[in-house]
Amino acid sequence: MTGTRIDRRFAALAAEGRAGLVTFVTAGDPDLDTSARILAALPAAGADVIELGMPFTDPMADGPVIQLGNQRALKAGATLHRILGMVQAFRKTDDTTPIVLMGYYNPIHKYRVKPFLADAVAAGVDGLIIVDLPPEEDDELCEPAIAAGLNFIRLATPTTDDARLPAVLRNTSGFVYYVSVAGITGTKSATAEATQEAVARLKRHTDLPVGVGFGIKTAEQAAAVARNADAAVVGSALVGLLGEPGTPGERAGRLLDLVRALACAVREART
Repeated sequence: MTGTRIDRRFAALAAEGRAGLVTFVTAGDPDLDTSARILAALPAAGADVIELGMPFTDPMADGPVIQLGNQRALKAGATLHRILGMVQAFRKTDDTTPIVLMGYYNPIHKYRVKPFLADAVAAGVDGLIIVDLPPEEDDELCEPAIAAGLNFIRLATPTTDDARLPAVLRNTSGFVYYVSVAGITGTKSATAEATQEAVARLKRHTDLPVGVGFGIKTAEQAAAVARNADAAVVGSALVGLLGEPGTPGERAGRLLDLVRALACAVREART
């Protein structure tokens, strides 16, 4: 099977007749060692695709839960170089699970686009989600990323109308990330009916898989999304567990327990 790891994973999910679970964690949260152990354990817990957040000092699209995760990671010493090293270490034992770096353009701009893309590909990164680069600026990062062999994954929202969708989808690959509610991450949840209608509308415009995120906190919510979308994306519910009391190992354990519950619900959603 050809294509990227993301293409192959979604093709395999379609062949199994089920949706996938996409998990988001912030790289370096709650500390570098624990974060690396969480990353290594996510596939066995049931994550089909992993979004790895690039910590940034001003994550404007994120709610307080992920903002705090960014702060913990930065305080622990997370840098883009160290994140790529984490991915490279992960690839020594897992060459199949897709990893998508998600975040803001500033750290990449500081790193410089050309060396960043070369290092990301060498480390084993599969795709990018950059929330503050609109399609009008595709020549800045999107087009070079595609040329380097990375999927560039776009966000669509409830306010992305049919006139705007072609521009959003033009250079999108891998999957489309549908943000099911307007606003910042982790604060609201969309109804199952609204999500179903939105996925159907996106499917009329693209053959790409559609992942739905923002506001999914429970196994029941993940299952409801998985009945219609190609993947359920969960982030704030996981990151929030890393800010709770307990040792880093205990917090990581609770996160992985939730991933297992989410994965089970997603896998059984269409049975």
